[in-house]
Amino acid sequence: MARFKTLDDLNPSGRRVLLRVDFNVPMKDGQVGDTTRIERCLPSIRELTERGARVVILSHFGRPKGQRSAELSLAPIAAALSRLLGGRDVAFGEDCIGPAAERLVSGLQDGDIAVLENLRFHAGEEANDTGFAAALAGLGDLYVNDAFAVSHRAHASVEAIARLLPAAAGRLMQDELENLSAALETPERPVAVVVGGAKVSTKLDLLGNLLAKADAVMIGGGMANTFLHALGIDVGKSLCEHDMADTAREILERARAEQCDILLPSDAVVAETLKAGVASETVNVKQVPADKMILDLGPATVDTLGTHLESCATLVWNGPLGCFETPPFDAGTNRLAQKAAKLTQAGRLRSVAGGGDTVAALAHAGVLEDFSYVSTAGGAFLEWLEGKTLPGVKALEDAAG
Repeated sequence: MARFKTLDDLNPSGRRVLLRVDFNVPMKDGQVGDTTRIERCLPSIRELTERGARVVILSHFGRPKGQRSAELSLAPIAAALSRLLGGRDVAFGEDCIGPAAERLVSGLQDGDIAVLENLRFHAGEEANDTGFAAALAGLGDLYVNDAFAVSHRAHASVEAIARLLPAAAGRLMQDELENLSAALETPERPVAVVVGGAKVSTKLDLLGNLLAKADAVMIGGGMANTFLHALGIDVGKSLCEHDMADTAREILERARAEQCDILLPSDAVVAETLKAGVASETVNVKQVPADKMILDLGPATVDTLGTHLESCATLVWNGPLGCFETPPFDAGTNRLAQKAAKLTQAGRLRSVAGGGDTVAALAHAGVLEDFSYVSTAGGAFLEWLEGKTLPGVKALEDAAG
């Protein structure tokens, strides 16, 4: 498991704690549309304030590219945080460095909370500029990273600042790292991985890393069509990266060398067009009509994958297995997700999932709360699956000595 300090290792009472969060939330008409990312940071915020810290919240929002933008201000997000904290006062700073930020922070009392303005209003943030990091660090005594979702970015408030102050992981970051470590670094075996999505080309690094760690990789979505094509199977009008056939065959060969089973669809649901309620049929994958496209796993495939899960101890899931946004082509993803959830709730499976479409697909299947852990980190989760070093995590590890 990653070696890092947590809130348990800090004495925050009376100290200014710079808390890096990911409050890059959906906005509509100046109001926060979805507060999930804010809610997931509340445990750290509450714990720090209860322990007498002066909490100074740092976050980016959108892509202002180093320029101030009224539409990308964190002011509405500070107001939403206040509401989520039951109306508690949350001060707002009109900048994240300089005199305005310094005045606000110097006026905080023990247990107070402040949100500083969008970090990305300054070009030094995304440039990982040490001068900008030093200006941020001057506002605090301790640094806590609770933003795994941006820890794949070597930005000043994520990487450089962790080398300037005593640094630790917040509860959300700790939860992410502990669950991800348990899923692939020190897992109970056998380990199964579900990989879906549209293209093999976007998940080459992920597949390359997982083949050496997993006992079985279940491939669905448009990706599966490319593998079927590589095996000489005609997939009709299905989404397929024909130019990736050689690469797909290389992946299959490497899987054999690693003694990792690749499980591909044996049957599929096909239709002439992708529309809700369109006429569809289930066929053997070797009998896909030339004028139709594969849009979902067939029931026999789902049964086979579900049976395989029964013998597994750990599951990592990334990507939908069909066009889940368009019924009836959500059935395959729904059924396998519900099977995994049932095994998880029975204590027979540790299930960890992540990635943007994955979260939406599991929510659609009604099992978002039934997996062991679902990461909302998106890009950071994918880079972790790819085996890459995340700068924000590495900085915490280095800070721990």
